[in-house]
Order: sequence, then structure tokens, then C-alpha cells
Amino acid sequence: MTRAIDKVQDCNTMADVRRNVNALDDILVPLLVERGGYMTQAAKVKNNPELVRDEDRIETIVARVRERAALEGGQPDVIEAIYRAMMEAYIAYEHRELARLQAGGKPRE
Repeated sequence: MTRAIDKVQDCNTMADVRRNVNALDDILVPLLVERGGYMTQAAKVKNNPELVRDEDRIETIVARVRERAALEGGQPDVIEAIYRAMMEAYIAYEHRELARLQAGGKPRE
């Protein structure tokens, strides 16, 4: 298995760095949008604001991504920080989606 860190290209200029980061962003953004769609689904399924934050699930995800980061040659602390921030943003989004749905809004596609 090729680790993610082993795919990093040697860059000699900031233009090289930015080109590679932009290429990765083009992959990451659609995946994050897709992940967000599942937060809408979660709001629909949970249908209760008290169920939105699930601390056990958060810690399960953190443990999983830390392990995956280490296997990929990355920095588990950095990945954990990114995931915790992302999950907080998605929890806030899920609360908004739940409120919207409960107010009679149609489920998002």
C-alpha cells in the first residue's frame, strides 16, 4: 500500500506547492459537500436537537482518523484538530438543518 505521504511531490517553488494544493482541494471539496449531505440525512433521521451532538461518536471518529493518519504517514494531532473543527461546523450545520426541517422545509437532495 502506498502511503499518502509518499505521494507528495518535491516542490521547488510556491507555485508548485499551490498547484498541488489546489489539485487536492478539487478532490476534497466535493467529498466534504457529500459528507455534509449526510449531515442533512442525520438531521432528518434524528429529528431531535438533543441527539445532534453524540460525544461517543465524535471520539470514535477521532480515534479512527488518528489511526488512519498515522498509517498514511501523517500527523495524527493535525488530523485530529482538523476533524474536530470540521465536526463542530457540521454539528452547527445539522442543528440548522434540523430547525429548517422542523419548520416545514423540504429535505435537501
